[in-house]
Amino acid sequence: MPYPETATGFVIKDQKKWQEFHKEEFKLKPFEDRDIDIAIECCGVCGSDVHTINGGWGESPLPICVGHEVVGKAIKVGKDVKTIKVGDRVGVGAQIQADLTCGNCKADQENYCPNMVDTYGAPYSDGTISQGGYSSHMRAHEYFTFKIPDNIESEIAAPMLCAGLTVYSPLVRLGAGPGKKVAIVGMGGLGHFAVLWAVALGAEVYVLSHSPGKREDALKMGAKEFIVTGEKDWFKPYAYTFDFILNCADATHKFNLKDYFGTMKVMGRFHNVGLGTSPATDATSALLTS
Repeated sequence: MPYPETATGFVIKDQKKWQEFHKEEFKLKPFEDRDIDIAIECCGVCGSDVHTINGGWGESPLPICVGHEVVGKAIKVGKDVKTIKVGDRVGVGAQIQADLTCGNCKADQENYCPNMVDTYGAPYSDGTISQGGYSSHMRAHEYFTFKIPDNIESEIAAPMLCAGLTVYSPLVRLGAGPGKKVAIVGMGGLGHFAVLWAVALGAEVYVLSHSPGKREDALKMGAKEFIVTGEKDWFKPYAYTFDFILNCADATHKFNLKDYFGTMKVMGRFHNVGLGTSPATDATSALLTS
């Protein structure tokens, strides 16, 4: 049974065989008045997708179709949709629904909604399991569907919908801007966006990386300095320097956090968005001794 009852996507059936994708149809949730149906053009590949399908973050409902950096065309809109019209190019990120009535939602913290639905691998109220963007179609709530500006190509916009938002949010919430010294740890999928956003916000940006390989790219993106944390005593010249450290690396378990914490100003903030599959280093002793 094809769309609009189902979508076709590439699913994983066994987390032990996570590199084996199978093309299958899966059920879409019932269409509601604020829903938007999207014919998918492209979807970014997020580290979360890999951790989900290979079991790094535990068991997932199988079969599962991942992908939550989705760009496509709106082909159907519910009668109460106000912000999107048929034909618009739109994007969807890592969350696809919330109740929008609870205290968290009303405080613009809908990602903490007790009734939130992730873009894939989460149950709707009718029991349907959400499936992601490695597929032909997606059905998304208007609140979590965004019109893509004409001057941004789809394949460029797609990774902004997870990786981009993941780092943009803490930078803005914690006041990265003129007069602030911001350190970005790691310059991969998350970190390169963090550098671009922090520079655009007007902060003085420093990139911390374990090796010198990305120095040239970091400086081209606008970073003031590139600091190689694999070098001995790298942290000493930067004691009490940074207002805010944003960790985008997923190897925090390998860090000597005491060295990083010692580079923050008094009342500085360390925010972690790099989430790998290994437990992070216990920060308690590092905080007490830095």
